[in-house]
Amino acid sequence: MPTNEQDAASGIVENNSDAISNLRSKSLMGVQIEVTVSVGKARLALSELIKLEKESVLQLDSRIEDPVDIYVGDRLVARGELEEVSEEGEHLGVRLTEVADLSNGV
Repeated sequence: MPTNEQDAASGIVENNSDAISNLRSKSLMGVQIEVTVSVGKARLALSELIKLEKESVLQLDSRIEDPVDIYVGDRLVARGELEEVSEEGEHLGVRLTEVADLSNGV
C-alpha cells in the first residue's frame, strides 16, 4: 500500500507502462513479416553473370532433398525440407525440422 501521493503516482505510472507495453506487444503479433527461404547458392564469374539470359539455368550448390534455411531479415529462424503443398504440385512449402528459440524476439 503506498504511503504517500508520490508512491501512489509511481505505482500508477508503472502499472500504466506495463499495460501499454502489453498492448503494444499484442498489437505487434498481427503484423505480417516477410520470411525468406534459402534453397542454395551459386558462384559465377562476372563474365558468366553478364551472359545470363532468359531460360538460363543456374546450378545451385544444393540438391532438392537438402535442408533449406528460413530467414527473417538476416536472422536464421528455422530449417526445413521442401515439399509440394497442393495436390497438383503447383506450390512449394517447407516442412520445418528445426526452429530457433524466438521467445526473445525476432
